[in-house]
Amino acid sequence: MRLILTGFILFASLCVQRSFPYETGTAAAEENRTPCCKSENPDTAQFLSQAEQLYAEFKPKEASAELLKVLELDPNDFEATTKLSRAYLDVGDMIPESVSDWRGKRLKEYRKAEEYARRAVNLNPNSTWGHFYVAASLGSIALVSSISKQIDLAAEIRSALEKAIALDPKNGFAYHVYGIWHRKMAEIGKARRLLASVVFGRSPPSGNLETSVEYLKRAVALNPNVIASRLELAKSYIAVENWSMARSSLAAVRELPIQFSDDAKHKRRAEQLLEEIKGR
Repeated sequence: MRLILTGFILFASLCVQRSFPYETGTAAAEENRTPCCKSENPDTAQFLSQAEQLYAEFKPKEASAELLKVLELDPNDFEATTKLSRAYLDVGDMIPESVSDWRGKRLKEYRKAEEYARRAVNLNPNSTWGHFYVAASLGSIALVSSISKQIDLAAEIRSALEKAIALDPKNGFAYHVYGIWHRKMAEIGKARRLLASVVFGRSPPSGNLETSVEYLKRAVALNPNVIASRLELAKSYIAVENWSMARSSLAAVRELPIQFSDDAKHKRRAEQLLEEIKGR
């Protein structure tokens, strides 16, 4: 039982790291590829601008308040709806484990994120970002849920990511998450799957390490300056024992600028991994 628990919690946590660049890259991507998602109501422009500024300052709670003002003016504003999902994910992540009932409090915020992500899909089912945030919010929910719930959500996360990629093959952030998904699913061994099938009546979806490498390579190609993608690609190269490519990916992290809150931590982890595999 503990083996299954460990495997699934690792999967969930890696899939929803808040350093993911899609959180701050959504606006530009929408502007470039999905112009329908950009609000044209001049009365909402100030609120949207203020929300983006607050979000860039790592103040998602304050940003969400500005976005809710937009929806008071226009309940069907896609941009505000999508960014509310993004903001609530961060609000949840900022709840420290030291507070009482931190799992329940995070879950409350993650469910808000899911609610707005699904609203975004309803508003514009042809946008990559609504489906992407459905996957991201479900991944966060999985992190604080039971093992049985995690198994159920794994398949839906995959489905949402596939829709996001189908709608925008240049959504490198979706490839990033899907690459991690494949690696973590592939790392769940036969014994764990068998035990899950016996205990829960179903087993987790299967993943593929080669697919993980391919998807993370696409993520890096589409967003070459994102540290997290290069780090995760290196981890997948390590999983397939391609040591030279792993070292190359990790070494490249040294030259990349810090853009997101977890980038410094990722740089340190890249150096640690380089040291660990230097003789391989």
